[in-house]
Amino acid sequence: MGCYSKDPVQHYPSKLLESAVNEFSRLPGVGRKTALRLVLHLLRQAPADVDRFGNSLMKLRSEVKYCTVCNNITDADVCAICKDTRRDAGLVMVVEDIRDVMAVENTGQYRGLYHILGGILNPMDGIGPEQLNIESLLSRVSSGEVREVIMALSTTMEGDTTVFYLFRKLSPFQLPVTTIARGIAIGGELEYADEVTLGRSILNRTPYENALAR
Repeated sequence: MGCYSKDPVQHYPSKLLESAVNEFSRLPGVGRKTALRLVLHLLRQAPADVDRFGNSLMKLRSEVKYCTVCNNITDADVCAICKDTRRDAGLVMVVEDIRDVMAVENTGQYRGLYHILGGILNPMDGIGPEQLNIESLLSRVSSGEVREVIMALSTTMEGDTTVFYLFRKLSPFQLPVTTIARGIAIGGELEYADEVTLGRSILNRTPYENALAR
């Protein structure tokens, strides 16, 4: 039997069109057909609209900042969540990335602060402790202001490994380390959990030592 390509070679009438499709298709989850549809859509828009679209992307890349406290994406040195004096600075929830912060915020069930790791431990992909924002977490805890660290990482093998590693790193500080309840399905990604389930998982969090005892 012959082998058939899932993505047959396409012939473009313009090198500029082909170049734009190539760039769009580099985005996660965007195949060449979708990329072509997006590029053709842009071609049908007014030049001013396309300029505004392009400028927003360039400004995003050149001007966006990361919060010096929690590593959240922000327009200033410190994000709005960390600056909010109404939030409980003694609670720090550890999450993988910005999408998890958005998911938790949508529940309306959490009024503490966050710490974004920027990923989870995955030796197969070359992601070790040095690639994550772990030292800054330890520095925050050492200040004495944090009274509880909540682990809210995806319930995958990599997520659980990361939680265990952080638990060991935090043990000298002798403060409670809790995890969100397993209302989140085993192997589930935090960002895809519905708001009610995620909210209850936060409210019903449990000491991490309980998970180790199982």
